[in-house]
Amino acid sequence: MTDLSARQLRAFLALADLQNFTRAATACHLSQPAFSALVRALEDAVGTRLFDRSTRSVRPTAAGRLFEPAARRLLADMESALGDLADHARLASGRVHVAALPSLAAGWLPAVFAEFRAAWPGVALELSDLLSDPCVELVRRGRADFALAAGGLRADDAAVLQALPLFSEHCHLVCRADHPLAAARRLSLKALAPWPFIHLARHSSVRQALEAALHPQPMNTVLEVEQLATVAGMVEAGLGISVVPGLSLYQFQSPQLVRRRLALPQLHRQMVLVRRRDESLSPAAQALHDRVVQGLKALGMGGV
Repeated sequence: MTDLSARQLRAFLALADLQNFTRAATACHLSQPAFSALVRALEDAVGTRLFDRSTRSVRPTAAGRLFEPAARRLLADMESALGDLADHARLASGRVHVAALPSLAAGWLPAVFAEFRAAWPGVALELSDLLSDPCVELVRRGRADFALAAGGLRADDAAVLQALPLFSEHCHLVCRADHPLAAARRLSLKALAPWPFIHLARHSSVRQALEAALHPQPMNTVLEVEQLATVAGMVEAGLGISVVPGLSLYQFQSPQLVRRRLALPQLHRQMVLVRRRDESLSPAAQALHDRVVQGLKALGMGGV
């Protein structure tokens, strides 16, 4: 297979267009001997003469005329590829796919996405707002660049994935303002257990932490729902109480609701950033990754 360089293609096309060695060498910013050597090297590489030379003129041979359109396509493709790579490196283009917990995706991440888009409008952003396990699965399969999830990794993921701890998030009780727990002096797990409870789905990290902390004591579950907005509506309607992560409190701002932090070591979750181990991020993904890490670590230090 013949190796052709962009310099050889530019020299060939300059000579085909100008049909004069001196002018073509000047157009390529080369001395005439260096230019002539470049054209000869190209002819040696393709195994045929591309130009008929005389003391009075230079004209493409039949092979040269046949090669010319292909040479233009090859050079255009090379320059396009190099241009795309340069755009990618300076964040003028690219795509970043982030998987994130819904509490982060709806509450904190939009402002980060808006800042990133304003700085680099050519980069396309993709977001999957899912619970922790599906978020991690997207990274595991190479579908997402990184994920914002809760908890640790499975033992069999350690060789493929890495989890960067960001901060620990406390959970909060939400109940109606007229509920007895709203004014209780001390909140404990035993105090919560008897009350009608609106549960998040069984596969949510908060639900798993709550059940593990209360085991083997049963809870008085009246509803199990998928969405935090649904939890808020049901609690506000007086159907029960719930426990939700701190990052989701923006969904519970109704004056009819009370939000109380549960200072219980059993009810906190570690927020982590998950990415593939030993695999570089694209420049665009790395830039967003760095903004997210910086912002979330600051958010955690603020006592969420």
